[in-house]
Amino acid sequence: MREHEIEPVPGLPEELPKGEAILWQGTPDWRDIALRVLHVRGVAVYFAALFGYLGWAAYQGSAPVEAAVMTTLRPVPIAAGAIVFLGLIAYAIARTTMYTITSQRIVMRFGLALPMTVNIPYGLVQAANLSEHGRCGDLALDLNAPRQSLIVLWPHVRPWHTTKPQPMMRSLADARVVATTLAGALRAFHGANATVTRTETAPANDLVHTSEHAAA
Repeated sequence: MREHEIEPVPGLPEELPKGEAILWQGTPDWRDIALRVLHVRGVAVYFAALFGYLGWAAYQGSAPVEAAVMTTLRPVPIAAGAIVFLGLIAYAIARTTMYTITSQRIVMRFGLALPMTVNIPYGLVQAANLSEHGRCGDLALDLNAPRQSLIVLWPHVRPWHTTKPQPMMRSLADARVVATTLAGALRAFHGANATVTRTETAPANDLVHTSEHAAA
């Protein structure tokens, strides 16, 4: 991992070596990040419940209807500000993130205050797991590598995998296309030692497995 200031190729810290080609590049969907990573929907539900409670408490206290309404609406600017702020953070995360799949590796460039670039050679990839949710999807990478930093990778990391954090390309609008591209690249890299399985009905399925020999 390293900081980047100037990118000779968008999303990449340096020019590609001879013989390596970009197969796909993309960024996360900021709306999906706002909903699923920053939980804007949950924040909105919380404030809605708060409004309801304040209105009910004011009404039960024999306050006039107009006063109860005013009490209920008093926190609206705070709620709107919180939701807008989270939306801006989600937009900034998406704008500063770029995922790249080449014929040799996966490159993840991200970071607001501290831009980072993570290079993941295919030789380290043991499995890729596709999880679809609505119109977007996530692609997590199980690596045969030293433990990654959960804090450094967030939010580009698989949720609830704290013991062995897995880098993850999040909120991909064309998740199946990306998964198919990665599957083809891994198969080409590992040759006969790579197997590809797909289960269309499963919400989270193993898309690609490589043998331990191939991933070493």
